[in-house]
Amino acid sequence: MRAGDRAGDRLVVGTVRRSGPWPAVLAVTALVGAAGELAVPYLVGRTVDAFVLRRPDGSSWLALCACAVAAVVLCESLGVWARGACGAFAAARLRLGVLRHVLGAGPAATRRFPEGELVTRAGLNAEEAGRAPETVTGALALLVPTAGALVALTLIAPVLTLTLGVGIVAILLVLRAFLRATTVISGGYQEVQGEIAARLVDAMEGARTIAAAGTAAREARRVLEPLPRLRAHGMSLWRANAGAAVQSGLVVPLLEVAVLIVGGFMLASGRLTVGELYAAARYAVLGASLSTALGHVGGLARARAAAGRVAEIFDLAPVEHGTRTLPPGPGTVEFRDVAVDGLTVGDLTLPGGSVTAVVGRSGAGKSLLAALAGRLADPERGAVLLDGVPLRELSREELRRAIGYAFERPVLVGETVAEAITTAAGPPAVEAAKAACADAFVRRLPLGYGTPLREAPMSGGERQRIGLARAFAQGERLLVLDDATSSLDTVTEREVGRALTTDRRGRTRLIAAHRLATAARADQVVWLEGGRVRGRGPHDVLWRDPAYRAVFQGATP
Repeated sequence: MRAGDRAGDRLVVGTVRRSGPWPAVLAVTALVGAAGELAVPYLVGRTVDAFVLRRPDGSSWLALCACAVAAVVLCESLGVWARGACGAFAAARLRLGVLRHVLGAGPAATRRFPEGELVTRAGLNAEEAGRAPETVTGALALLVPTAGALVALTLIAPVLTLTLGVGIVAILLVLRAFLRATTVISGGYQEVQGEIAARLVDAMEGARTIAAAGTAAREARRVLEPLPRLRAHGMSLWRANAGAAVQSGLVVPLLEVAVLIVGGFMLASGRLTVGELYAAARYAVLGASLSTALGHVGGLARARAAAGRVAEIFDLAPVEHGTRTLPPGPGTVEFRDVAVDGLTVGDLTLPGGSVTAVVGRSGAGKSLLAALAGRLADPERGAVLLDGVPLRELSREELRRAIGYAFERPVLVGETVAEAITTAAGPPAVEAAKAACADAFVRRLPLGYGTPLREAPMSGGERQRIGLARAFAQGERLLVLDDATSSLDTVTEREVGRALTTDRRGRTRLIAAHRLATAARADQVVWLEGGRVRGRGPHDVLWRDPAYRAVFQGATP
């Protein structure tokens, strides 16, 4: 068994154990229903004997039959309701756990799994894994009539028990092979589903570019390219179901015929009554009811495969935080012998209150260096310190209070525009918005800062300004801007640049820059090339190097 299969099985067991009262409800309804099904053949047999022999208790046995049948019907109805509630509860719990884990792992989650893959695992796969309590309980419940049938046949005639036992062993072997094969096939099916979802999310993010380039047909073919593999897995599932159904289905009539033959000889010799023969035949069918477990076993196989995929998300290491707070300081950032993922920074210091621009060609490592400074990534070697304290040792609250981060494409969180900037909807939000040149367009909204985000359509530049305002409002010592002004027009970018370089609060600023003007305004420039620091110093000094000038593609100072 692979490690992923073991992790999936552990998650299935954990899901069953943490599904609230519903597995217990399912178990009770299944047990009571199974007991009713076991009682019906006996009661019918006694009723038949009573009427055949014209005994006066026939009506009583008939009433008991009706009660047993009613109990079975009631348990079936309650079971259907409990299965739906149990699946919904388990899936919701799993989704919440996946969401918390993805957010706790931070950017590491999207570095390992594409966004569409994460959505599939948190959505469809979590739902399928959430059906584990239902399928496990249903499969185990089928053992009750089987065990009861074996006991009942033993009481009627031990030789009939042997006949049924041989058939049950054959059914168990078929179910075991079916579970293994279906788990593997379901895993492949779900993997292709995730691949299609990942491609679709990528296409949706680039929808405008695709439309402008006229490549919609080609992109559709790329998204749907895995469909033949999805169909192949689906056909394999169908064939596995059909083959197992035929194999196990043949056992039931064969068992019934075998029991009737043996029981017929015993009836002829006077060792069985007519009612006992009927009961024996019915118990043979109940004992072979394991053959109807294909649906439960197939559901369990899909749940195991889905749980294995969900478990891979739980394997992501969450970001660990310390408990330290920052001492008084100007916001000095120190990189000490830092290296990570192909980027070697070495030793680098950002003086407190200074502006540092990080420049370089695409892929040079600008965003990764910015992520290290804001602790959205941790170095594989070395440490990053803020005012002498390693970022790893800071508490989550202290870290996020000290560092403000703005992205190229910010995601706005909150109910209103003010909440997207800061949790305090008063002057701090307005002050930060003014610094980011967002105050004017926010005031033009229907309710100003109180406008719900869903009712505030914004351009890319306006969203960037709200993201910048959030960084200004949050970061008390360090502002990290990862290409956060790329969508601003020249005038606005110049105004935001002035706000950054003349920050009244004296915060340290690290800017991953593409524009020449941003580098020219910085106190120092860190020039990255090929994952290493090629140069460091004032912009006008570095400008003397033709290779540095080439980074800006012929722009003038």
